[in-house]
Amino acid sequence: MGALHNDIEKVLYTEEAIAQAVNKLGKQLSADYAGKRPLILGTLCGAFIFMADLVRSIEPVPADLDMDFLRISSYVGTQSSGNSTMAMQSRLPVKGRHVLVVEDIVDTGRTLKSLISSLQQQGVASVKIVTLLNKQARRTVDIQADYVGIQCPDEFVVGYGLDFEHKYRSLPYIGVLHPKCYELS
Repeated sequence: MGALHNDIEKVLYTEEAIAQAVNKLGKQLSADYAGKRPLILGTLCGAFIFMADLVRSIEPVPADLDMDFLRISSYVGTQSSGNSTMAMQSRLPVKGRHVLVVEDIVDTGRTLKSLISSLQQQGVASVKIVTLLNKQARRTVDIQADYVGIQCPDEFVVGYGLDFEHKYRSLPYIGVLHPKCYELS
């Protein structure tokens, strides 16, 4: 096992469990967005692996499905700062579109609340949140994901796109990062 694996206290969700959750979400989205023109907006950098797997699991693909990414961040170390920064907006027009915001994890919800408000001000037809992990215990604002892959306990998790200081994204599973890895940060 590589050094990154040694930093994981325990594996919460295996590759198989993640794939099952992603495929279930893909089937739901395919049914719910048949006949619509969905625009899928993934949040960088954490959601890129999840979004790639998710869009490939949407079968049949809705007509005129478009995808783009937004770079949004609110984390400093292991804590949400409460201040979100949106480094880029969608390059595709959102007005009149059915937008699906794809997140790796919904934690406090502050970043998403800000993003959803911004999208609504831009005149979207609808906006829904799709998340792989829902960490309800940390929610500080009134926002709920519309599509949830897995309920997540209140632990600091990495892997499958989720990181700590730009490490661990490439792990094929989601695990709890050992506190020794971040307590000194």
